[in-house]
Formats: sequence, structure tokens, C-alpha cells
Amino acid sequence: MDQTAPSIPDVTYTADMTTQEHAYLRLRQAIMVGAFPPGHRLTIRGLALDLGLSQTPIREAVRRLCSENAIEVLGNRRLRVPMMTAGRFEELIQLRTVLELHAAARSLPHVSDIVIDRMAVIDTELDGAVVANDPVEMTRLNQAFHRALYCLNPDQAVMPLVESIWLQLGPFQRQMMSTHKTHYCIDRHKEILAALRQRTLETLSQALVADIQEGLALAGKDAFRETQVPA
Repeated sequence: MDQTAPSIPDVTYTADMTTQEHAYLRLRQAIMVGAFPPGHRLTIRGLALDLGLSQTPIREAVRRLCSENAIEVLGNRRLRVPMMTAGRFEELIQLRTVLELHAAARSLPHVSDIVIDRMAVIDTELDGAVVANDPVEMTRLNQAFHRALYCLNPDQAVMPLVESIWLQLGPFQRQMMSTHKTHYCIDRHKEILAALRQRTLETLSQALVADIQEGLALAGKDAFRETQVPA
């Protein structure tokens, strides 16, 4: 049975973008923001219909996403979004923490008040998505908030690595939203913004670790218990 019902977010089609690249970016964005839950079954035909494309660019997009561990091939060429395990989740959280601490530290010297104000606007939009209980928009805006900081370093090479972790965490993040408010009593983004205004690396690092470890990690553990995701 084809389960391609979830909406696939659009990505701007630029003049220098091939059809294959556009298909890849749309599917990658959909997985990264949790449009597809863990275990969701996919078919080349169904994805082609959803994106209004032939099956050829979809096959190439799926091949690339398989190499990034975002889609897995089962027997008889069946496709699905990978299931999450407790061990893999812990590994991804630790990797995310290390990579994003590095990215934040390298970007701090390039922070300006204009950037902080831009991040504050994103955070306000994120607060609205929380109130609206929109998990896909919550994930997209959370990533936009962090990306705005990490990309400040003109010599950065870390974002592809960070986004690889986001890509693998994205589907499971949807399952964590039910416990998000329970574990995220303190708005760590506000603490990150305050640390950036002070230009204090130690305070920024503490807020960033708390943002990942207290909210995401604890909510994930609860999600495993509630949904009985196999460890």
C-alpha cells in the first residue's frame, strides 16, 4: 500500500536547478522537517505523482537520500523512512551536540545585532507554531533559528554535517512533539539570544547544550516509552 499522503513542502525552483536536484531537495526537506514519520512506506510511483514528475528524477533523488540514511530499501525494492532506535537516537543527539557547539563557537565572532534581531523574529514565529501545534513548522523554524547562527562563519564547512543529523532526526522529531512542552519548560532559544547579545561563549554553549539535551533528548526518551519504538 502506498503511503505518500503527507504533504511534501515546496522548495523554490531556481534557474540553475535541474529537475533531479529540485526533486531531491523537496524530498530531503520533507524528511528533515518530519513530514514523513518513521516507518512510512514510499514508492517511486507515488512520489512521482505527488511531485508531478516522471519516475526518473525521483529514482535519482531516492538514491541520494538512501546514501544519506534518510530512506532505506527493503526487500522487493520497497522503500521506507527508517525506524528510530534508542541507541541510534542517543548517537545522533551526541553528534548533534558536538557539531553544533563547534558551529556556534566558530560563528560567535561574526555575530551582529542585526543577526540577533533576525533570529529573534524566527523565534517569535516558532512560538506561534508551538501555540498552533504545527510540528512541521516548529521543526522548520527551529532549524532556521540554528542555521542563521551557524552560517555566519564565512569559512564554515559544518552545515552539511549538521543537516545530515537533522535529516536523520527529522522523522522521529514528529513523535516527540507530544512531550515537547513537558520537557521544554524553559525557552532555551531566549537564553541563546541573551548569550549572543553578551557575546559570551560559555553562556552560549550552556544554553545550546540545554536546548538539545534537555528538550530534545528527554522528549525523545519519553516518545520511545509512549510509542514503544523498538530499541
